[in-house]
Amino acid sequence: MTQSAARRTLRDDRREPEDGSAGGPADKASDGDGGDIPASGADGGHRPRRRVLKWFAAVLALLLIGSAGAGYVYYRHLNGNIKQNPLNLGDHKVAEPTPNAAGQTPLNILLIGSDARDSEENQQLGGARETFGSTPLADVQMLLHLSADRTNMSVISMPRDTLVQIPQCTDPEDGTVYEASKGRTMTNQSLGHGGPGCTVATWQELTGIHIDHFVMVDFAGVVAMADAVGGVPVCVDANILSRDSKGHGSGLKLPEGTHPVKGKQALQWLRTRYGFGDGSDLARAKAQHMYMNSLVRELRENATLSSPNKLRRLAEEATRALTVDPGLDTVKKLYDLSTELRKVEPERVTMTTMPNRYVGARVEPTEDAEQLFRLVREDIALDGKDEKPTEAEEKATSTEPAAPDARIAVQVVNGTRTDALAAAPDRASTVTGILREKGFTGAFAGTAGSLGRERTVVQYPSADLEGDAHRVAEVLGIPESAVRRSTDVSGVTLVVGADWREGTTYEAPEQDDTTPESAEALNGADDTACMKVNPAFTWS
Repeated sequence: MTQSAARRTLRDDRREPEDGSAGGPADKASDGDGGDIPASGADGGHRPRRRVLKWFAAVLALLLIGSAGAGYVYYRHLNGNIKQNPLNLGDHKVAEPTPNAAGQTPLNILLIGSDARDSEENQQLGGARETFGSTPLADVQMLLHLSADRTNMSVISMPRDTLVQIPQCTDPEDGTVYEASKGRTMTNQSLGHGGPGCTVATWQELTGIHIDHFVMVDFAGVVAMADAVGGVPVCVDANILSRDSKGHGSGLKLPEGTHPVKGKQALQWLRTRYGFGDGSDLARAKAQHMYMNSLVRELRENATLSSPNKLRRLAEEATRALTVDPGLDTVKKLYDLSTELRKVEPERVTMTTMPNRYVGARVEPTEDAEQLFRLVREDIALDGKDEKPTEAEEKATSTEPAAPDARIAVQVVNGTRTDALAAAPDRASTVTGILREKGFTGAFAGTAGSLGRERTVVQYPSADLEGDAHRVAEVLGIPESAVRRSTDVSGVTLVVGADWREGTTYEAPEQDDTTPESAEALNGADDTACMKVNPAFTWS
């Protein structure tokens, strides 16, 4: 199936739009819901996602301002508006990153957009009536990485239809245990396994990146803020009427140019799929994020916000729109976070989408995705403007103690197969012999079928084996960056990759710290936006 054909056929039957449409192509998979939260596209939707961050930081920064004049009682009231859930509902933890030479650590925040229809306000955003109150989906997932020195920010957006293994999660409210998925399933279903903490656990399992916080956004609050600021300007490059001959569409009608929208019209803008671009959820996501970017300008420039009543209303709606982990459960904590985010200049913000390939009508991460994850794990700026680390900073990052070499059990697996070459014979046995000669008498050759790995890696399943894994890497001359936690293994496992097909000494290839082209990186300084109208939905 070609990518264009696949894009036309992708759909998720779990949602049916209220506007009568049958669903359409999305960012690799549409859920067809007229009231969706912006989807994280696998192509072309990067500029709008940067606007989410600008909206997020600006709104949080204004919350404290909005409550300051009302006193401590109102401040406590706003705190009560903010909903909270546990950070991680999984059984496995990922070690926190080691501080840099200055004692600083990076900050990783998972931004989640839920399609929940659990309130009257959210139901107004559209969607089939039968979906009201149903299990919510995490249809927006973006990992925001703020560097340890606060000079740069990287964002990875994961398409909502990415196939992953959701780990076992326990619902914090009723104790329900959601068993780990058998095989792979769409990542957006993780939210229904006990809450956002399971989405966090899923990300950590996939990426090996320690996540410090999550913020889940309720878009009913975003719409209400449009009224609070007196309307949000949006732009279309032609006259638009979102309605076809069969009655499909949101009903949005706007003339060419820039116009403020609020109330019902703001809802129509956020719901519109028929009429924007190719009619996909990706096009709708661009419109939704452009809306939020424009909202930021209003928050910063609208003179009416000098009114205490306007500010209080804005603070009220913004706090009601958020669900966070306990580490962000007060206005002050959110304000402190926004202060950290705003330290980064737009020129040092890099937006990316997780590199992926089609698996039927869904997608899966590629090797380029692992490269992207590694750069974030190692706090390497995606814009390539980092200063070279000092010798001290290049030392081993593991602080976990290792067992004596003779007591470390190491499984060695042959991963030398490539697309062009069969697996090199006897590599697992050969490298097992090398380890035993170096004192690792517990090393043994695995019997699993040959794998295909471009680079040699040492994997370990849990924190208590991290030191052992790093010790194996150290003895063989394998770089620290190739030591990774993985739930795919049950003990320390050395996968001999295609970069070590022969010989008894591992020679590490020169490490490539560039952002993969398939991540489609976009610099944060680009702030132009106007929605392209489909000619079939214009009027004169």
